[in-house]
Amino acid sequence: MSNDSSLSLDLAGARRPLWRSYFELGKPRVVALMSFTVLVGMLLARPGLPDWQVLLFGNLGIALVASAAAAVNHLVDRRIDALMARTRGRPLPTGSLGAPQVLAYALLLGSAGMALLVAYTNPLCAALTLGSLIGYAGIYSLYLKHATPQNIVIGGAAGAAPPLLGWVAVQGQLEPGALLLFLIIFIWTPAHFWALAIHRREDYARAAVPMLPVTHGVAHTSRRILQYTWALVFTSLLPWAIGMSGWPYLLGTLLIGARYLQWNYRLRRDKLQAMMSFRFSIAYLFALFGFLLADHFLLLR
Repeated sequence: MSNDSSLSLDLAGARRPLWRSYFELGKPRVVALMSFTVLVGMLLARPGLPDWQVLLFGNLGIALVASAAAAVNHLVDRRIDALMARTRGRPLPTGSLGAPQVLAYALLLGSAGMALLVAYTNPLCAALTLGSLIGYAGIYSLYLKHATPQNIVIGGAAGAAPPLLGWVAVQGQLEPGALLLFLIIFIWTPAHFWALAIHRREDYARAAVPMLPVTHGVAHTSRRILQYTWALVFTSLLPWAIGMSGWPYLLGTLLIGARYLQWNYRLRRDKLQAMMSFRFSIAYLFALFGFLLADHFLLLR
């Protein structure tokens, strides 16, 4: 990195309010999407509304633990974040926060989140949430991300946990519906993240992170994205197939699935479509879980 770039990062860190630096550590946009899927998992877990304390404090507890995992990810990735255009403005590369502060913040968030889960949900939910934190902040961030181009496929299990955690927070046990919600996000994750990785291929190459577009090329990655998208479309039909949802959900998921396929066929022909595919993947997941939720309450009438 040039001296001018380093100076601009230092100035950016100095201008950022301290509260905002801490706020960014928790990856709030990611946690917002995650919290929505947690809520949907909670509401789908039983016919009626769950206890309001479980809804409120269970979701808050899971969100705090997820934010703690994100903060640890910032800490682990601070060296490569400084090399990548997408991440070099983060609090640690800019110097607005130091490693001891980030670690203390992660411990505070994680402890508060686990305390809420123990108090307001059940031991299984608390244990699975802790396992997800360890899986993402430890196994994925410390090892898998740098060990294999299949990093996001294997590590995606931690990111797919939120709706399952929400379901278990309400029911206290693993059930087929919870596992199906987990499976949908698990299959969604590679296509979602690899589209971003295509767009940021040079960044990952510079940081020596073996993302699939770096190790196998853009053409191979775009084929894999399309394969996972087809798998996702078929997997998204399972809630209807097992009677968990009805025709409104089926029609909705077919429409957004067709649109997602259209974006990723375009990506096969033009890698400049990568960010459009990435952005649509986020809208897709919001919509799919929204359809599940709306259909659930329609069926209760």
